[in-house]
Amino acid sequence: MRVRHTIFPSVIMSVLALTPALAGKKPVAGKTERSFSIVSHFDIGGTDTGYDYLRVDSAGHSLYVAHGNRVEVLDLPSGKKRGDIEGTHGVHGIEVIADLGKGYTTDGKDQTVTVFDRESLKVLKKIQPTGLKPDALQYDSHSRQLFIVNGGTGDGTLTVIDPVTDTIKGTVTLGASKLEEIGFDGRGRGFVNDEAKSMVFVFDTATLAKIGEWKLGRCEEPTGMAVDALHHRLHSVCGNKVMAVLDTDTGRLVTEVMIGDGPDGMVMDQERHLLFVSNSDGTLDVIRQVTSDQYVRVQVVATGPGARTSAFDAATGTVYVPTVQFGPAPTSGGRKPMLPATFGVLAIATEGAPVK
Repeated sequence: MRVRHTIFPSVIMSVLALTPALAGKKPVAGKTERSFSIVSHFDIGGTDTGYDYLRVDSAGHSLYVAHGNRVEVLDLPSGKKRGDIEGTHGVHGIEVIADLGKGYTTDGKDQTVTVFDRESLKVLKKIQPTGLKPDALQYDSHSRQLFIVNGGTGDGTLTVIDPVTDTIKGTVTLGASKLEEIGFDGRGRGFVNDEAKSMVFVFDTATLAKIGEWKLGRCEEPTGMAVDALHHRLHSVCGNKVMAVLDTDTGRLVTEVMIGDGPDGMVMDQERHLLFVSNSDGTLDVIRQVTSDQYVRVQVVATGPGARTSAFDAATGTVYVPTVQFGPAPTSGGRKPMLPATFGVLAIATEGAPVK
């Protein structure tokens, strides 16, 4: 994932609307909007100065937070700490496969994947080597394989793991420059954002062959991705404040929506037809999918410093984002230092959501 340390505004914007690009499709949503707000703050603290993805295990009532060289595991909805998954050096991504009772992390410093027990949180195995800087990862239920995005500059590959045997099955070679988030259409196709080339790579999840390269319109430096398999739509959020929507069958650019600055994560509420974009400028965009071709940004929620990635709990309709405070910039220049004791997670939901 992209790492940005930015000065964050304290301004909260109210409901916004954007002009839709295309219409005429059957509506997929028609519910009355309810405003989202921060409903809880889970303190984590510690001494680690790095963090990345979050992952919700709705069935297991757990939130996994990549934090330095460990994964912090919190109970949901209370936010109380369940435990740690240790030894995940430079951890980036987390995936949980409930049916197998296991979870996985990508450990960028070691170029490994850690396998852990979903209940005890004990490490079961280290899978190595992956490609350069394993980052995002996601399980594809259609092919029953786990795909690891190797995000190191110039690597351009995916490592494919059989989660039953926890062995490497193969490699997807894409010829990419800097891969970011991954998604699947549930019918045999996978998609990966390339931040450096500002495009999406398409591949076959069975043969592991590259299918094509799709442009993203005006979208530059894509990071977060969410795929709506039901309506055949792929959503990519980009560094120039644009969300691009593509047809997953043809690669056709459907529409573009303006978003906040520095997006690094996106999740989708399939039931309510809502997309949530977490931005490095300290905001969370709430975007409604009015039809399969029409999108409207309905709210911008002020989150806070560092709230650039996100996870979604489908059971409660709650979005989780990390947050942390930063100290003054060094006099010699460079990034503002993270203040590790201030690290935590925000829970964002509508009124009445079962979050404490």
